[in-house]
Amino acid sequence: MNQTIEKIIQFRDERDWKQFHNPKDLAISLMLEAAELLENFQWKTSDEAIAKNMTNIEDELADVMIYAVLLADNLGIPIEQMILNKIEKNEAKYPVDRFKGSSRKYNEAE
Repeated sequence: MNQTIEKIIQFRDERDWKQFHNPKDLAISLMLEAAELLENFQWKTSDEAIAKNMTNIEDELADVMIYAVLLADNLGIPIEQMILNKIEKNEAKYPVDRFKGSSRKYNEAE
């Protein structure tokens, strides 16, 4: 994963785009790309969307992930540690013995 992150940063830096990548604009771009990803599923079942739009889904998901990497880089957040920290928090909120096979949120009654 580190090589991929380095490639994203290199791509940005070779074009001198870091000057445009402030946290607000990166967050906006992330959400715009997420909306473009979501558009692939509009008015279709998941199976229909995947069958019809898989290549575009992959492209839009890549854009979402690239902007997330750029935002983390901009804020000086180490991606791997950030993800591990969030998994740890989720493990505390969603213990296996209470949530296995359940789609309810941690704050919903059993």
